[in-house]
Amino acid sequence: MVEALVATAVAVGSAGIVYVLAAARVVKQYERGVVFRLGKLRGSVRGPGFTLILPLADRLHKVNMQIVTMPVPAQDGITRDNVTVRVDAVIYFKVVDPADAVIQVEDYRFAVSQMAQTSLRSIIGKSDLDDLLSNREKLNQGLELMIDSPAMGWGVQIDRVEIKDVSLPETMKRSMARQAEADRERRARVINADAELQASKKLAEAAGVMSKEPAALQLRLLQTVVAVAAEKNSTLVLPFPVELLRFLERAAPPQSVSAPAADAPATDAPAADVPVVDVPAADVPEPEAPGAQAHSELGIEAPPAEPPSIP
Repeated sequence: MVEALVATAVAVGSAGIVYVLAAARVVKQYERGVVFRLGKLRGSVRGPGFTLILPLADRLHKVNMQIVTMPVPAQDGITRDNVTVRVDAVIYFKVVDPADAVIQVEDYRFAVSQMAQTSLRSIIGKSDLDDLLSNREKLNQGLELMIDSPAMGWGVQIDRVEIKDVSLPETMKRSMARQAEADRERRARVINADAELQASKKLAEAAGVMSKEPAALQLRLLQTVVAVAAEKNSTLVLPFPVELLRFLERAAPPQSVSAPAADAPATDAPAADVPVVDVPAADVPEPEAPGAQAHSELGIEAPPAEPPSIP
């Protein structure tokens, strides 16, 4: 009898141990447990720690409550201004209602991923290229709202969505580079023209001051010579301004003009009417008298030519 009671107690104890081992469950701190009894949701969500379920009748589903980081695959799309781009993003979300995450959707991770891809394509088609490149904060907020609206029914909350990269075609990159270069060149020319305008005004003022004091121009020239000579150049080009020549000409004393000689021969005609040209005798051949060539060929000395009479 005693042996039977001992055996029964051992059997009951063993059955109890097996039951406890089969019913015991441990839920981690970052998880929540959803219990289904015979296919029906039972009670509230089980919190973290040790919990028991009914073996063979209950099933415990653990749901991770941590923030999930999910990359969104790159999506090809055409912007509103007809530019082909390739955009990828990353989405951060977490489960706020474990029961809805298990009941309302088969796989909430896959559902959020697909919704993020379709929303990203939609936001690409509604935006311009400039918005994708410079106004990403607004696009991130719009993308978050588009994904968060259906995800709330799945017990999922979208924490934030970020556009990672915007890939452009090579032709578009070259066009944007040329545009940026042209804009920088335009600004450089405007700045240069403004500097030339200011310099011309200052030069005009300096010219007005130098015109009142001619010695200032000479001092400026000497300063330029000193600045050039300081660089140890082997050749020095010295500009000589015309104003300095005029200044020296005004400063030079006037020269006396010599009177004409008293014993100069007088002429009947005015000097202006009879020009005098000095020609060397060796350069001008003397004219031969008529028949001189003939007499020379016959060996006969020609008579001297008479001077022409002057009336």
